[in-house]
Amino acid sequence: MSAEGESTPLRIGTRGSPLALAQAYETRERLIEAFPELAEDGALEICVMKTQGDMILDKSLMELGGKGLFTKELDTALLGDEVDICVHSMKDVPTWLPDGTVLPCNFPREDTNDAFIHKDGSVKTIAELPDGSVIGTASLRRQAQILAQNPTLKCVNFRGNVQTRLRKLDDGVVDATLLA
Repeated sequence: MSAEGESTPLRIGTRGSPLALAQAYETRERLIEAFPELAEDGALEICVMKTQGDMILDKSLMELGGKGLFTKELDTALLGDEVDICVHSMKDVPTWLPDGTVLPCNFPREDTNDAFIHKDGSVKTIAELPDGSVIGTASLRRQAQILAQNPTLKCVNFRGNVQTRLRKLDDGVVDATLLA
């Protein structure tokens, strides 16, 4: 309750990428299903924030310090009482959580396979790529898996949300990419 006796909204912190927003709105819908009173106008608020990982796209995640790049600002807002809960993709959550935060729940896992996408769709698997092809990925795990299959392939840092990476693929920056 606010000082005037009005209810304050439950504030959901999230990044602004389409995937993050989809997860935040899914969280909102599930909260409303569990707590119908949250369906009232103004009961829930989606609070969009930019993170260091969103703002610095010209460096690899490892150059920026690895995990926590997409969660730190949200966690700071949570600890500073600017938001009440945060929604993260588990791939972005560091192994060690900041003091004062918890992971109280998770959605059921979706399909965990990566999607291979070739620039013109003519190649369906990594194994079919011609030697020397360029694959865009920011994941060290994916780079290792790709190079284990074919060490002649070149992996380049490929950052941005899904739409940005697909646009870079269309623009010919790389021959292929993988998306979770």
